[in-house]
Amino acid sequence: MINNMTDRTEAIYQWLGEIGYQVESLTPVSGDASFRRYLRTCISGKSYIVMDAPPENEDCRPFINVAHSLIKIGLNVPEIIEQNLEWGFLLLDDLGDRQYLQELNEETAARLYGDALGALATLQACGPGTEQIPPYDEALLMQEMELFREWFLRRHLNLNLDDGTNGMLDNTFSLLVDNALQQPQVCVHRDYHSRNLMLTERHNPGILDFQDAMFGPVTYDLVSLLRDCYIVWPRQQVEDWALGYHELAMQSGILDRDSHHDEAIFLRWFDQMGVQRHLKAIGIFARLHHRDGKPAYLQDIPTTLTYVEEVGARYPELRHLYNFTAEQIRPALQSITPDA
Repeated sequence: MINNMTDRTEAIYQWLGEIGYQVESLTPVSGDASFRRYLRTCISGKSYIVMDAPPENEDCRPFINVAHSLIKIGLNVPEIIEQNLEWGFLLLDDLGDRQYLQELNEETAARLYGDALGALATLQACGPGTEQIPPYDEALLMQEMELFREWFLRRHLNLNLDDGTNGMLDNTFSLLVDNALQQPQVCVHRDYHSRNLMLTERHNPGILDFQDAMFGPVTYDLVSLLRDCYIVWPRQQVEDWALGYHELAMQSGILDRDSHHDEAIFLRWFDQMGVQRHLKAIGIFARLHHRDGKPAYLQDIPTTLTYVEEVGARYPELRHLYNFTAEQIRPALQSITPDA
């Protein structure tokens, strides 16, 4: 086992050298919300990415399997050039450094989101099914929301939750799971947002971080993209984009025009799927700080919580969650981060 980043970097040089690549440099590209890291390398004048995924923490095989499936259906994901599963290294095509997050603005949004929604339709219409990827089932959906209770409410805000509050959270989580499971089920990327989409000259967008793909709710990736934790758009614009995708999904056979034509039902699916995802994300951001020593993600909690509040205010069945957020979560969060 290679125990630290210095040793792992040296091991990358060793591995690539042994299989015939003369590595000119290794430069960190980005960290990750997991134990993976990415490094850019130049070999014979061509740029590549090395994924470093310590085997004791990460398994490269889902990335490899899903990558092959997505390449087959024409999506722009990194080609795997070389692999070393024993050490947890992959040599990948480089899709560049133009993240959607940096490229999106009022002038570019229509084109960039149009490309991303087109790619999403391909993923949902043609992507891997239950024989290749696991189901995004009730147990996992519930487990994800428990991160909000355990890591954000109890650990980060240090709230003492009484029986009434725990019961309200249990009921809300069950409602959100029911919303997810009643939707048509498709291939779900599970992290389809502006930090994992790259602006590319050909076959835009480049798609990253797809290794956790599952078979799950049709609105999950849509709300990840349009109610992104890292960039916010006006509600009306988001709903217009969502309904545009609703029409595209019916045209593509993802949704059945007879059964799924109701726009109000689709928007309810979309809204409440977003609450499930955003509760999970808030829990993960808190865990990244407290468990993994990555405090930068705390700055994304206020925006993500705002999404929960805005949707909670519009649905009577989420009113108790909204009240709890206003009366207890916001004051506690502001006592820790005054600008929250």
